[in-house]
Amino acid sequence: MSTTIDTLRFATAGSVDDGKSTLVGRLLHDSKSVLADQLEAVAHASRNRGQETPDLALLTDGLRAEREQGITIDVAYRYFATPVRRFILADTPGHVQYTRNMVTGASTAELTIILVDARNGVVEQTRRHAAIAALLRVPHVVLAVNKMDLVGYEEKEFDRIVEDFAGHAAELGLPSFTPIPVSALVGDNVVDRSAHMDWYGGPALLEFLENVPVGVEAADAPARFPVQYVIRHGEVRHYAGQLVSGALRVGDRVTVHPSGESSEIAGIDVLGVAAEVAYAPQSIGVRLADQRDVSRGDMITAGVDVPALTRDVRASVCHLADRPLRVGDRVLVRHTTRTVKAIVKDLGGAGELSANDLGRATLRTAEPLALDDYAVSRRTGAFILIDPADGSTLTAGMAELP
Repeated sequence: MSTTIDTLRFATAGSVDDGKSTLVGRLLHDSKSVLADQLEAVAHASRNRGQETPDLALLTDGLRAEREQGITIDVAYRYFATPVRRFILADTPGHVQYTRNMVTGASTAELTIILVDARNGVVEQTRRHAAIAALLRVPHVVLAVNKMDLVGYEEKEFDRIVEDFAGHAAELGLPSFTPIPVSALVGDNVVDRSAHMDWYGGPALLEFLENVPVGVEAADAPARFPVQYVIRHGEVRHYAGQLVSGALRVGDRVTVHPSGESSEIAGIDVLGVAAEVAYAPQSIGVRLADQRDVSRGDMITAGVDVPALTRDVRASVCHLADRPLRVGDRVLVRHTTRTVKAIVKDLGGAGELSANDLGRATLRTAEPLALDDYAVSRRTGAFILIDPADGSTLTAGMAELP
């Protein structure tokens, strides 16, 4: 009997030189996820830099500017798999000026690995990355205490850092985290458990990644189905899109937002095959029992737990664009499959937000949005602001409902 394996999306973050790229490179190398030609290219680049052994960090530092400078300046996405699970990882930059890149990488992640250098402990960027993980409500956080080989694999050094980080996590409202002592350079506790730290009884990093629960939030949340396409077959209409949370069943009473009209699900297709039930995050087609005026951008929900329909949006935000966001700016708000015009009414007392700034914003939209609080649903509580002039992304937002 065949079994399906799931996918974990995770991001790495850490201060400069904490060893993020080396950790990811070690993870790819030791899990046999690197092709021979890739390894040879890394070995060649390492020799050109005067290094005798391959620098595994170069497996993720793909941009030429990164390789020349020895830093990570963009989000490097990598895909790999083990017999247990598939993985999509985002190796994000450590520099403070690239905070927006971490927000991009972590926004869809179910787990974030925050690295610290065992010699330096928790630094300002560590706290900033923890704050972003808390802001984005990333379900799982791993504190990877790296370079344990450079502190003699001492348990007391690990415990000191974990205690320090725990204090900041509590202040930030980060509910929990999993600490793992590692040495990315030599491979301790990355894929295989380390013989140098017998005082540590927990899993190696890959073991934890293979077993951490995924998809729990989407499965447990109320049903939310943003309509992406309307497919017409004569008089019959099918509404296609991704079920972003919860489940829908044939016979369910549903509500269409923002119109508020109700109907009943008459049919569900999953990959073109009729089904009685669909679960997030499946892409599906839905047929309603009644003819309703449903179009792209509408949201179909089931049950009594419905989203808030509002034109006044308050949110935590991270500004992503180089040009500032100012009070009075006219923008487009893209929420799931719906895009509406809006004006920036307030920026938490600030006159403007610059690139990489974290702040708060209040928006007034031209049409109502069916929003959930981001703390309840990351998918239907998130939105982006778009420049109506050129379509560029300006700001990422996390809705906060009263």
